[in-house]
Amino acid sequence: MNAPDWPPIEIPYQGLYLAGVDEVGRGPLVGSVVAAAVILDPARPIEGLTDSKKLSDRKRRALDLLIRERACAFALGEASPREIDELNVYHATHLAMRRAVDGLTPSAEYLLVDGNRLPEHALPGQAVVKGDLRHQAIAAASIIAKVARDDQMLELDRRYPDYGFAQHKGYPTKAHLEAIDRLGPIADHRRSFSPFKGQVDLF
Repeated sequence: MNAPDWPPIEIPYQGLYLAGVDEVGRGPLVGSVVAAAVILDPARPIEGLTDSKKLSDRKRRALDLLIRERACAFALGEASPREIDELNVYHATHLAMRRAVDGLTPSAEYLLVDGNRLPEHALPGQAVVKGDLRHQAIAAASIIAKVARDDQMLELDRRYPDYGFAQHKGYPTKAHLEAIDRLGPIADHRRSFSPFKGQVDLF
C-alpha cells in the first residue's frame, strides 16, 4: 500500500467487522457494474494488496484466490446493464455496492468505501478517496471485483468472439467502437451510453 500524498485514514471503529467496498465497470459500454465487499482477517494477513489497476492480471488472480481463502467474509454484487440504463450508472453502482455489503456473512458493522460518496447503506461508514491505495480491505475489494468483471468479459468474448471483449473489457476503445459499427450492438450493451443513446431501436 502506498499513497504518500494522502493523510492516514481516521476510522472511528475498532471492531473486527470492517468491510472495504469498491466497484469496477462504471466506464465500459457493455456488461454489469460489479462491486465487492471484503472483511479481512487480521490474523491472516495478505501481502501485496493495492489498487487492482496497478497489478498484472496474473498477480490479481493470485491475490483473488488468497482473499477468498483468508478473508473473514467477501461478497460480490452487481447492477445489470438494464439497471444501469434505468437508474443511471451512478445509482446503479451504489445499488451494486449495497448488494455486495448485504451478501457478507458475517455481516459488516462499518464500511470503508472507495470514492467520495457512501452508497446510502444503513451501516455507518465513510467514503475514502483513493481508498484502494490507502486501506487493505478496499484494495482487496477492488481486486476481487476486477477479477469477477474480467471473467464476465471473457465469457462475453466466448459468446461474441468478434467484438474483442477479452482485450478491451468493454471499454470504448477504437476496436470496440469499430466492432459495434460493423456488427451492431448486443443485448449486453448499455443503451443509455454513447454511442447508443437515443438509438433504442437498435436493441
